[in-house]
Amino acid sequence: MKQPHILCETKDISKYVILPGDPGRVLRMGELLDDCREIAYNREFRTIRGIYKDVPITVTSTGIGGPSAAIAMEELIACGGKYFIRIGSGGAVQSYVNLGDLIIGSAAVREDGTTKMYIKEGYPAVADVRLTNTIIDTCKELGYPYHYGIIRSHDSFYIDEEDEMMDYWNKKNVLSSDMESSTIFTLAQLRGVKASSILNTVVKYKSNVKDGIRDYAKEELAPIEGEKREILLALETMYKIYHS
Repeated sequence: MKQPHILCETKDISKYVILPGDPGRVLRMGELLDDCREIAYNREFRTIRGIYKDVPITVTSTGIGGPSAAIAMEELIACGGKYFIRIGSGGAVQSYVNLGDLIIGSAAVREDGTTKMYIKEGYPAVADVRLTNTIIDTCKELGYPYHYGIIRSHDSFYIDEEDEMMDYWNKKNVLSSDMESSTIFTLAQLRGVKASSILNTVVKYKSNVKDGIRDYAKEELAPIEGEKREILLALETMYKIYHS
Protein backbone atom coordinates (compact mmCIF):
# COMPACT_ATOMS: atom_id res chain seq x y z
CA MET A 1 0.00 0.00 0.00
CA LYS A 2 1.39 3.39 -1.00
CA GLN A 3 2.00 5.66 1.98
CA PRO A 4 -0.05 8.89 1.90
CA HIS A 5 2.73 11.45 2.46
CA ILE A 6 6.00 10.02 1.17
CA LEU A 7 4.11 8.29 -1.69
CA CYS A 8 6.24 5.15 -1.43
CA GLU A 9 5.48 1.48 -0.89
CA THR A 10 7.43 -1.52 0.34
CA LYS A 11 9.17 -2.27 -2.96
CA ASP A 12 10.58 1.28 -3.02
CA ILE A 13 12.30 1.35 0.39
CA SER A 14 15.56 -0.28 1.45
CA LYS A 15 16.27 -1.39 5.02
CA TYR A 16 19.04 1.24 5.02
CA VAL A 17 17.63 4.77 5.12
CA ILE A 18 19.39 8.12 5.32
CA LEU A 19 17.36 11.12 6.47
CA PRO A 20 18.44 14.63 5.48
CA GLY A 21 16.10 17.46 6.34
CA ASP A 22 16.59 19.35 3.09
CA PRO A 23 15.16 17.91 -0.18
CA GLY A 24 18.13 19.52 -1.97
CA ARG A 25 20.56 17.46 0.09
CA VAL A 26 18.82 14.33 -1.18
CA LEU A 27 19.95 15.17 -4.71
CA ARG A 28 23.50 15.92 -3.58
CA MET A 29 23.62 12.53 -1.91
CA GLY A 30 22.24 10.93 -5.05
CA GLU A 31 25.39 11.97 -6.91
CA LEU A 32 27.28 9.31 -4.90
CA LEU A 33 24.81 6.50 -5.66
CA ASP A 34 24.78 4.15 -8.63
CA ASP A 35 21.51 3.38 -10.44
CA CYS A 36 19.93 6.28 -8.57
CA ARG A 37 16.34 7.18 -9.29
CA GLU A 38 13.77 9.43 -7.69
CA ILE A 39 10.87 7.48 -6.25
CA ALA A 40 8.61 10.32 -5.17
CA TYR A 41 8.57 14.01 -4.24
CA ASN A 42 5.56 15.26 -2.30
CA ARG A 43 5.53 18.28 0.00
CA GLU A 44 8.85 18.20 1.92
CA PHE A 45 9.35 14.47 1.34
CA ARG A 46 11.72 13.67 -1.52
CA THR A 47 12.80 10.01 -1.81
CA ILE A 48 15.50 8.48 -3.98
CA ARG A 49 16.91 4.98 -4.10
CA GLY A 50 20.27 3.78 -5.37
CA ILE A 51 23.29 1.62 -4.69
CA TYR A 52 26.35 2.62 -2.66
CA LYS A 53 29.07 0.10 -3.44
CA ASP A 54 26.81 -2.97 -3.08
CA VAL A 55 24.35 -1.59 -0.51
CA PRO A 56 20.77 -0.62 -1.46
CA ILE A 57 20.22 2.85 0.02
CA THR A 58 17.06 4.92 0.40
CA VAL A 59 17.30 8.65 1.05
CA THR A 60 14.22 10.58 2.20
CA SER A 61 14.05 14.22 3.26
CA THR A 62 12.09 14.92 6.44
CA GLY A 63 11.59 18.66 6.12
CA ILE A 64 11.99 20.89 9.17
CA GLY A 65 10.93 19.83 12.65
CA GLY A 66 9.51 16.91 14.56
CA PRO A 67 6.03 16.61 13.04
CA SER A 68 7.23 16.05 9.48
CA ALA A 69 10.14 13.88 10.66
CA ALA A 70 7.67 11.65 12.53
CA ILE A 71 5.49 11.30 9.43
CA ALA A 72 8.49 10.31 7.34
CA MET A 73 9.76 7.84 9.95
CA GLU A 74 6.38 6.17 10.48
CA GLU A 75 5.77 5.70 6.77
CA LEU A 76 9.32 4.54 6.03
CA ILE A 77 9.11 1.99 8.85
CA ALA A 78 5.78 0.81 7.44
CA CYS A 79 7.60 0.24 4.12
CA GLY A 80 10.39 -1.82 5.70
CA GLY A 81 13.05 0.68 6.81
CA LYS A 82 15.23 -0.76 9.62
CA TYR A 83 18.36 1.41 9.94
CA PHE A 84 18.08 5.20 9.96
CA ILE A 85 20.82 7.83 10.01
CA ARG A 86 19.83 11.45 10.18
CA ILE A 87 22.23 13.83 8.42
CA GLY A 88 21.30 17.36 9.34
CA SER A 89 22.44 20.83 10.29
CA GLY A 90 23.18 21.84 13.86
CA GLY A 91 23.88 24.96 15.84
CA ALA A 92 26.83 24.70 18.22
CA VAL A 93 26.08 24.98 21.95
CA GLN A 94 29.77 24.89 22.93
CA SER A 95 32.39 27.46 21.94
CA TYR A 96 34.96 24.82 20.93
CA VAL A 97 32.69 23.40 18.21
CA ASN A 98 33.74 24.89 14.87
CA LEU A 99 31.85 25.37 11.62
CA GLY A 100 31.90 22.13 9.64
CA ASP A 101 32.60 19.96 12.70
CA LEU A 102 30.43 16.86 12.85
CA ILE A 103 28.35 16.12 15.94
CA ILE A 104 27.47 12.48 16.63
CA GLY A 105 24.60 12.35 19.08
CA SER A 106 24.50 9.85 21.94
CA ALA A 107 21.04 11.06 22.98
CA ALA A 108 18.82 14.12 22.58
CA VAL A 109 17.09 16.46 24.99
CA ARG A 110 13.39 16.27 24.11
CA GLU A 111 12.43 19.94 23.83
CA ASP A 112 10.21 19.16 20.87
CA GLY A 113 6.45 18.83 20.99
CA THR A 114 6.05 15.82 18.72
CA THR A 115 7.51 13.15 21.01
CA LYS A 116 5.30 14.33 23.88
CA MET A 117 2.34 13.17 21.82
CA TYR A 118 3.85 9.65 21.78
CA ILE A 119 5.27 9.12 25.27
CA LYS A 120 5.76 10.81 28.64
CA GLU A 121 8.62 13.29 28.97
CA GLY A 122 10.72 10.97 31.17
CA TYR A 123 11.22 8.53 28.29
CA PRO A 124 14.75 8.99 26.87
CA ALA A 125 15.57 9.82 23.26
CA VAL A 126 18.63 7.61 22.76
CA ALA A 127 20.60 6.68 19.64
CA ASP A 128 21.24 3.03 18.81
CA VAL A 129 24.58 2.03 20.35
CA ARG A 130 25.84 -0.31 17.60
CA LEU A 131 24.92 2.06 14.79
CA THR A 132 26.43 5.04 16.61
CA ASN A 133 29.65 3.21 17.46
CA THR A 134 29.99 2.29 13.80
CA ILE A 135 29.59 5.96 12.86
CA ILE A 136 32.31 6.95 15.36
CA ASP A 137 34.73 4.26 14.17
CA THR A 138 34.13 5.23 10.54
CA CYS A 139 34.55 8.93 11.31
CA LYS A 140 37.93 8.22 12.91
CA GLU A 141 39.03 6.19 9.89
CA LEU A 142 38.04 9.03 7.56
CA GLY A 143 39.86 11.57 9.73
CA TYR A 144 36.91 13.93 10.10
CA PRO A 145 36.72 16.38 13.03
CA TYR A 146 33.84 15.34 15.28
CA HIS A 147 32.38 15.58 18.78
CA TYR A 148 30.28 12.94 20.51
CA GLY A 149 27.67 13.53 23.18
CA ILE A 150 24.21 14.84 24.03
CA ILE A 151 22.37 17.08 21.59
CA ARG A 152 19.09 19.00 21.92
CA SER A 153 16.04 19.09 19.66
CA HIS A 154 13.64 22.02 19.80
CA ASP A 155 10.77 23.59 17.86
CA SER A 156 11.71 27.19 17.05
CA PHE A 157 14.68 29.27 15.91
CA TYR A 158 13.24 32.59 16.99
CA ILE A 159 12.14 32.46 20.63
CA ASP A 160 12.64 35.62 22.69
CA GLU A 161 14.84 33.86 25.26
CA GLU A 162 17.18 32.18 22.78
CA ASP A 163 20.38 33.54 24.35
CA GLU A 164 19.33 32.48 27.85
CA MET A 165 18.32 29.05 26.55
CA MET A 166 21.72 28.55 24.88
CA ASP A 167 23.55 29.63 28.03
CA TYR A 168 21.56 27.12 30.06
CA TRP A 169 22.31 24.16 27.81
CA ASN A 170 25.92 25.24 27.38
CA LYS A 171 26.38 24.79 31.12
CA LYS A 172 24.83 21.30 30.88
CA ASN A 173 27.44 20.19 28.29
CA VAL A 174 24.97 19.84 25.42
CA LEU A 175 26.90 19.96 22.14
CA SER A 176 24.47 21.06 19.45
CA SER A 177 20.86 21.95 18.68
CA ASP A 178 18.65 20.66 15.89
CA MET A 179 14.94 20.10 15.36
CA GLU A 180 14.54 16.42 14.41
CA SER A 181 16.92 14.04 16.20
CA SER A 182 14.86 13.57 19.36
CA THR A 183 11.84 12.56 17.28
CA ILE A 184 13.87 10.13 15.19
CA PHE A 185 15.51 8.58 18.27
CA THR A 186 12.24 8.25 20.20
CA LEU A 187 10.26 6.75 17.34
CA ALA A 188 13.05 4.30 16.56
CA GLN A 189 13.01 3.05 20.16
CA LEU A 190 9.21 2.79 20.21
CA ARG A 191 8.99 1.03 16.83
CA GLY A 192 11.94 -1.33 17.31
CA VAL A 193 14.25 0.01 14.60
CA LYS A 194 17.77 1.51 14.79
CA ALA A 195 18.56 5.22 14.49
CA SER A 196 21.50 7.60 14.88
CA SER A 197 22.18 11.22 14.03
CA ILE A 198 25.07 13.15 12.46
CA LEU A 199 24.88 16.95 12.57
CA ASN A 200 27.00 19.30 10.48
CA THR A 201 27.74 22.50 12.41
CA VAL A 202 26.46 25.50 10.44
CA VAL A 203 26.08 28.05 13.28
CA LYS A 204 28.72 28.77 15.92
CA TYR A 205 27.85 29.23 19.58
CA LYS A 206 26.61 32.76 20.36
CA SER A 207 26.53 33.73 16.68
CA ASN A 208 23.43 34.96 14.86
CA VAL A 209 21.25 32.06 13.71
CA LYS A 210 19.95 33.85 10.63
CA ASP A 211 23.44 34.88 9.54
CA GLY A 212 24.78 31.35 10.00
CA ILE A 213 22.01 29.73 7.99
CA ARG A 214 22.27 32.45 5.34
CA ASP A 215 26.01 31.78 4.98
CA TYR A 216 25.33 28.04 4.68
CA ALA A 217 22.80 28.70 1.94
CA LYS A 218 25.45 30.80 0.14
CA GLU A 219 27.78 27.77 0.28
CA GLU A 220 30.35 29.07 2.73
CA LEU A 221 33.30 26.67 2.68
CA ALA A 222 33.40 25.01 6.13
CA PRO A 223 29.69 24.05 6.41
CA ILE A 224 29.63 22.81 2.81
CA GLU A 225 32.64 20.60 3.53
CA GLY A 226 30.87 19.40 6.67
CA GLU A 227 27.85 18.41 4.62
CA LYS A 228 30.02 16.42 2.20
CA ARG A 229 31.62 14.65 5.15
CA GLU A 230 28.35 13.73 6.86
CA ILE A 231 26.99 12.34 3.59
CA LEU A 232 30.03 10.11 3.01
CA LEU A 233 30.15 9.14 6.69
CA ALA A 234 26.53 7.98 6.61
CA LEU A 235 27.06 5.99 3.42
CA GLU A 236 30.24 4.31 4.67
CA THR A 237 28.51 3.47 7.95
CA MET A 238 25.62 1.80 6.14
CA TYR A 239 28.16 -0.18 4.10
CA LYS A 240 29.73 -1.50 7.31
CA ILE A 241 26.37 -2.29 8.91
CA TYR A 242 25.28 -4.14 5.77
CA HIS A 243 28.42 -6.31 5.86
CA SER A 244 28.60 -6.87 9.62
